[in-house]
Amino acid sequence: MKNILRSVIICLIACFAVSAVKAQVPHISIKVETNTNRSIDYIATKTDPGTFLVVLNFTNLTNSLSKEREIATITGYAGNVYTMRPENKNQDIRYSNFTFSYIRGKLNPKYDPEFVYLLPYQNGTKVKALELTDGKAKYLGSTTPNSWKIYRFSTDAADTVTAVRKGIVVELKDIYDTDSREGVAFTSNQNFIMIEHADGTLAEYNGFKKGSTTVKVGDVVFPGASLGMSSKASENAEPSITLVLSYLKSADFESAKDKTKQRDKSLYGYITGKFLTGENSSMVLESNQVYTSVIAPAIVQKELTKKELKALVKK
Repeated sequence: MKNILRSVIICLIACFAVSAVKAQVPHISIKVETNTNRSIDYIATKTDPGTFLVVLNFTNLTNSLSKEREIATITGYAGNVYTMRPENKNQDIRYSNFTFSYIRGKLNPKYDPEFVYLLPYQNGTKVKALELTDGKAKYLGSTTPNSWKIYRFSTDAADTVTAVRKGIVVELKDIYDTDSREGVAFTSNQNFIMIEHADGTLAEYNGFKKGSTTVKVGDVVFPGASLGMSSKASENAEPSITLVLSYLKSADFESAKDKTKQRDKSLYGYITGKFLTGENSSMVLESNQVYTSVIAPAIVQKELTKKELKALVKK
C-alpha cells in the first residue's frame, strides 16, 4: 500500500507541475552582432511560433546604456531580441560574460477576465468538470499558487477534444501510451497540445490518446476545431482531458528557483475562465458537475478575421 500511495503522490505532483516543466524548452538560440555604430544586436532564432520572454544577463558591463539584466520578448521564428547602445559612442561596449534564459509566454498580458470559452468537446457532449487540487499542497504541505485553477473534463467514453478558443499551436507531444501500472492515478507522461491565444494567454490540453492528435505546431485552430481524442490517465480512470488556462506573470527566475522559500514562486498565473454551456451562456464551472457542450456561432466567430469568416461561410 505504501508503494502504491507513493506512486500516486509522485505522479500527482508531476502532473500538476507539468506546466512549469514545459515552460522552459530548448528552442531558442541567440547570435550577437556588433554594428558599425558600436551598438550590439542580439538576434534570436527559435523552432516554434510562440511568444517567449527572454532574460539577458551581462557580467561586468561597461560603457552601456543598458543594465546588467534586461528582458525582452520574441514572437515568430526569428527576430532582433534586443539592441545594446554605448554610453560613449566613441568607445566599445564591454562585458566579461553574456548569458540568457527564457520562458514561454508574454509577460503580464492584458486579457479579458470575462472572456467566454467553449467547453473542450463537440456540440451536445455531456461533460463532467472536476476542479483539481494542488498535489504539492495536498500531499507535501506546500502553499498553493495564487489563482490555482485546473479542470479535468471527463466523458463516459473517449471522445473528440476541441479547442476552447482560437489560437496557434505552439507545442505538442504525442508519444505516450496509457499508463497501465496498478495504483497510478495520474502521470506526467501525457500527450499534450499547447495553444497560444491572441492576447498572450495559453491553453494547455493534457491527456490525448497516442496517435490521435489532428493538428501540428504552427497551425491556427478555431473554437470548436478538433484537436484529438481523449484518453484514460490509467486503466481504471474515465476518459478525460485536463485544461489549464494561464499566463506568464513574472520574470523573477531567481526567486522561482529558491527552494528554501515556503511559498510557491510560480512564474505563471492561472485563469478562472467563464464557459458557454447548455445550462448557462457564461459561467464559472463548479467542480463535480455535469455540463452540456455548446458550439455557438457567436463564440466561434468573435476572434476570426474577415478572411477567416468568409472561408467559414463557404464551408
